Amino acid sequence: MANITTVHQAEPAGLGHAVLMAKPAVGDSAFAVVLPDDVIDADPPALRQMIQVFNEVNNPVILVERVPHEAIGRYGIIDAVPVGNGLFQVQNLVEKPHPDSAPSNLAVIGRYILTPDVFETLEQTNQDANGELQLTDSLRLLLESRPLYACELSGVRHDVGTKLGYIKALVYFALAQPDLELPLREYLQSLR
Repeated sequence: MANITTVHQAEPAGLGHAVLMAKPAVGDSAFAVVLPDDVIDADPPALRQMIQVFNEVNNPVILVERVPHEAIGRYGIIDAVPVGNGLFQVQNLVEKPHPDSAPSNLAVIGRYILTPDVFETLEQTNQDANGELQLTDSLRLLLESRPLYACELSGVRHDVGTKLGYIKALVYFALAQPDLELPLREYLQSLR
């Protein structure tokens, strides 16, 4: 049903660099990028939601989620035009804007369906001030040659890239298990 390939990135040089390392494995097919620190509970699964959009628009698709005002500065944010229920055509992407000047509260989260032409834009994209190659910068460049769409997540996302986020995700999924829910609730209440 799926071919899964992993590619080693020898040094942490940005998400764009990591994606560029996959060029030999991808060839000329569309491909998905799944960041493991975003754990998503959705029905249908988030990637399936995105594939459905990709099949309709035949262009790259990114997953977005509405974030609170105070969290905007931690994400890439899209400037987009709504084109359907939870579907947006991206006009621009801004990396970690100040919340008061952000074009929206739609944050890019760790799922992408990309087309192989992204490799050309990655090769043309300059490194940022930290010497990293950012996928957001490359996608902005890709917008000059083709449309980019954003699919708003229908589901619950957990950022497990932090200790607290990891613990929250464990509790969330444990509470969804019938054999764990009651004992876990009792335990959590006993901590008060």
